[in-house]
Amino acid sequence: MTLKIYNTLTRSKEAFQPQKPGKVKMYCCGVTVYDYCHLGHARSYIGWDVVRRYFQWLGYQVEYVQNFTDIDDKILNRANLEGTSMEEVSQRYIDAYFEDMRRLNVIDASAYPRVTENITSIHHLIQELENKGYAYAANGDVYYNVRNFSEYGKLSGRVAEDMQAGASGRVDVEDPSGQKKQNSADFALWKAAKPGEPAWDSPWGAGRPGWHIECSAMVKSILGDTIDIHGGGGDLVFPHHENEIAQSEVVSGEPLARYWIHNGMVTVNGEKMSKSLGNFTTIRELLDQGIDPMVVRLFILQGHYRRPLDFTSEAIASAENAWKTVKEGLLFSGVGNGELGVENEKNPYIESFQAAMDDDFNTPGALAVVFELAKELRRQSNLLTHEGKTDIPPEQIQQQWQTLVKLAQVLGLEAQPEAPSVAESKLTDAEIETLIQERQAARKAKNFAESDRIRNELQELGITLIDQSDGTTRWHS
Repeated sequence: MTLKIYNTLTRSKEAFQPQKPGKVKMYCCGVTVYDYCHLGHARSYIGWDVVRRYFQWLGYQVEYVQNFTDIDDKILNRANLEGTSMEEVSQRYIDAYFEDMRRLNVIDASAYPRVTENITSIHHLIQELENKGYAYAANGDVYYNVRNFSEYGKLSGRVAEDMQAGASGRVDVEDPSGQKKQNSADFALWKAAKPGEPAWDSPWGAGRPGWHIECSAMVKSILGDTIDIHGGGGDLVFPHHENEIAQSEVVSGEPLARYWIHNGMVTVNGEKMSKSLGNFTTIRELLDQGIDPMVVRLFILQGHYRRPLDFTSEAIASAENAWKTVKEGLLFSGVGNGELGVENEKNPYIESFQAAMDDDFNTPGALAVVFELAKELRRQSNLLTHEGKTDIPPEQIQQQWQTLVKLAQVLGLEAQPEAPSVAESKLTDAEIETLIQERQAARKAKNFAESDRIRNELQELGITLIDQSDGTTRWHS
């Protein structure tokens, strides 16, 4: 099987070929740290987390870098409103980012470079652009000359007349007249200092970086001229990623990334998520309502990463039901689970899972395989409960459980047994045996409701019953 990835640059699915065998270099644009992360961030970083996990499952060594933009107008505005500093605001929301993502079981990146830690590398890159004739200084600012890069627009597919507005991204707000620019589509690489704002010395005077140059510099300094995968939200294709390409490729003479991947946006009840509409939901608000982080994760993975995802109460309720099924399968204890082994024979579940993921990380298809396994384990659990035996050999059940756990881990879905309430007293061995005898008597009398009640009561106390084929029952805690 061959992994195929939809490449935004070529607008087609391409077979994945890394630069170096067995290694993947991956960069994804991180957050601007001025507020708590929202559902759109959850969608992006859970998606890239699964991409990374899948590469690792395939045996690749993955170097995954994700930046923090810790200098920006929005950060400065928040600091001014609070009477604090840019550094205080940035650190607070960087800490919050890690709290939120770790709750969602997102693995930490290999590195989290910050813009303010890379000012020198930004200076060097701008100087190289200036030396090559792609950048020009204008009264303390430095701009990129878009007309000098003949391939500008190749990622977004925009033609020249479409680029007159928006190319500068966040710079338009700061230079509305465009009087310093040679062309209206040119964008800022360095911005002259403003009174009362943080600034760094540079060859062009005190100031701070433009938005787009930040990622180009961090990719180059940490991962090199060309990486395997560059990811981000679909809203970053233009201008941010288009500008990254323009900056990086004229300096290196090499492609910035071999594959560009972009995730779809999140809507709420069919509308764009925004604070003005009152439908803006942060990750921590959602989780603090009591929604299991795995439910959020499963909800996101039920949609293909490139398609829009609509957040509704019905969708979350559906994801909760789905997670209940998967969780029951992951916590199945009808056989001794033991350590996860490696299957020597062909496993149809693994083959189906890999076929789905190899098709541009098709997580809905991969989840279908996980559900199939979980439902089968639930069926076997019901047979154990009501009939005292399963209809397939314990060894086969063991393999199915191990397969489920492995595949769920690729998707970042993990379950922990619920701890018994502290208020509940521990049972002695004799008390447990008495309850087991009462349950066996109920089963003989075909009082399955009472039998289930006793089993569930013991399960809540952390005690698992295993019915044997000879009619006896053993237990473990």
